[in-house]
Amino acid sequence: MLAVVPSPASRRAALALAATLAGPATWVVRAAWGLPTALGASRRQVRPYAAGSPQFSEGRFHNRLATPALPSASAQRGLLRQMHEERHSGRPASPVPLARPELSAQAGELAVTWFGHSSALIEVDGRRVLVDPVWGERVSPSPLIGPTRLHPVPLPLDQLPPVDAVLVSHDHYDHLDLPTVRGLVRTQTAQFVVPLGLGAHLRGWGVPDERIVELDWDGATSVAGLTITCTEARHFSGRFLTRDTTLWASWVVAGPQHRVFFGGDTGYTPAFAGIGALLGPFDLTLLPIGAYNPAWAHIHMDPEEAVRAHGDLGGGLLVPVHWATFNLAFHRWAEPVLRLCAAAQRSDVRVAVPRPGERVDVLAPPPLTDWWTAVGSLADVPGEQDDAGVNSSVVARAASWLTARRQDD
Repeated sequence: MLAVVPSPASRRAALALAATLAGPATWVVRAAWGLPTALGASRRQVRPYAAGSPQFSEGRFHNRLATPALPSASAQRGLLRQMHEERHSGRPASPVPLARPELSAQAGELAVTWFGHSSALIEVDGRRVLVDPVWGERVSPSPLIGPTRLHPVPLPLDQLPPVDAVLVSHDHYDHLDLPTVRGLVRTQTAQFVVPLGLGAHLRGWGVPDERIVELDWDGATSVAGLTITCTEARHFSGRFLTRDTTLWASWVVAGPQHRVFFGGDTGYTPAFAGIGALLGPFDLTLLPIGAYNPAWAHIHMDPEEAVRAHGDLGGGLLVPVHWATFNLAFHRWAEPVLRLCAAAQRSDVRVAVPRPGERVDVLAPPPLTDWWTAVGSLADVPGEQDDAGVNSSVVARAASWLTARRQDD
């Protein structure tokens, strides 16, 4: 049998086809790189640490207050419309101004440095507590797909001063970041204090067991003279399609003289009043104000609800978190803080709104200065288009949320 020798034209066509197919294949490989590790521990690995909790039944954690898993049909239709028409609204129109953090060797009496989104360094009675630290460029298990930063990190992770504890509210990527955890293992000696089940993620990422403290709601631990209490939140957890295998929480940090409440990520709940009565009042509250939408109204507070929660908690100074850094909803970039300031004025609530990286002395807070209006929203700039494609954070978040909720239903 004679061998068929392809012509030069056929060889060129084959090479062109291979090159065409190699591009998408390479992109897929890069997008999936490190995916299993970033997803965290499996349900089987988490379950031994979760099974004894009153919040855990039928293989998952539950909110104490009934929290619908799916929005109404009208809200779902609105969400699909927004995915198509308003996915770029949450992007700033101009660069977000940063402040160079001013952190002394010795922690102050009561202060907070906000690094963006929910990441902050709290100083309480001479101790430092780092909350929801996320230094990664993208809050996603993939290096190519998912929400990217809207502003740079104000300070490299290795330039943080020594901290006494690291608190994490729950395991969503914008609150629990694998690269940041690994960086903190290298650069810090602090304990990680986390809700039940999150320790399984941390152990798989190289955090020594002796540096992990897992708590259920109402549980407490003592770190460097501070009492850290795990308190109720109204939210959910999950790092892919599996939901609610780990607990979500808010936190109370109490020193000999001062008390701080960190909300993490939560919908409004009457439990705040109970927390305030039992563990408050609080000199400082850090409460989420962004990424709200009718489709997830039960699990994300809007700015007016944050002001209400601050009052329930008996708060002194309110510093907003969970806004400005990632495009996670459909409201305009500056809308959360505009609504917050209006609601705070109506309720006579003291508010400080630092720039990312700015340190606020809670005992002598600066006057409220509007730096956000000048930044604006990309949606307000005529003709601006976002060509993020598959990197569009809102589309990825909303589609994943709808898919996962339908699977859980």
